[in-house]
Amino acid sequence: MEALLPVLQRHTGLSVLVCALMFRVAHRLLQNLPVPKVVAVDDFRSWKWRNLSVSMVHSLLTGTWAVTCVIIWPEMATNIHSFYTAPAYILICISSGYFVQDAGDIILTGHARGSWEFLIHHVLVLWCFLYSLYSHLYVAGAVVALFVEVNSVTLHLRLMLKLASQQSSPLYQINKFLNVFTYVVFRLSAQFYLTYYIVQNYSWMDKGGYFLVTMTLMNTMILIYFYRLLRADFFPRSRPSMALNGTHNVKKFFTE
Repeated sequence: MEALLPVLQRHTGLSVLVCALMFRVAHRLLQNLPVPKVVAVDDFRSWKWRNLSVSMVHSLLTGTWAVTCVIIWPEMATNIHSFYTAPAYILICISSGYFVQDAGDIILTGHARGSWEFLIHHVLVLWCFLYSLYSHLYVAGAVVALFVEVNSVTLHLRLMLKLASQQSSPLYQINKFLNVFTYVVFRLSAQFYLTYYIVQNYSWMDKGGYFLVTMTLMNTMILIYFYRLLRADFFPRSRPSMALNGTHNVKKFFTE
């Protein structure tokens, strides 16, 4: 990895595009896997299933990678401004490629209108990640931010089970508790820790204002999503609402 680092740093933009292409290849390969019948007969469900499949690959890879990096190099959690390693830099490059690919998939397949919240999220993440890749600053912070991908594994599984109309299955019931646990431990905790770090060191941080605004927007989004998640899985208001959160309005899968 050390030998690869100078190459990536000299050709950052191209490296991100190559990583995006790799995820696009994964997208094509995953189409060959069997899907539930209820998914296969619906165009939106089929697209969403493929999109979530690629997202699952990204989450499994980057979530594990990010946690491993911090375990091996604990300084990443205490010096998010300037500390980084070759594996950390490569991780951010790979993850940036995924977000480019996913944004392109959403836009080019005509789902931008229904996924505008996710496009805003991707733009915010990409701005931060690309700044880190080009400036070599906040790479460790980006690694900590990718802790959220541990939660994304259970979140994507939840959505895929809903697409397959498996809300009553034992796997869904187990996963909904794991999902809340990982949401708090890996998503909320990581986001709030980064926000706290920025506030504490705001006076000397490069682009501190932008990062603080970005984190505030993202914190607002994840708290809204957390409320929606709890409401949908643990406090359904009525049977009609449960139908909307289940299979009758599949576009709600993005947020419910």
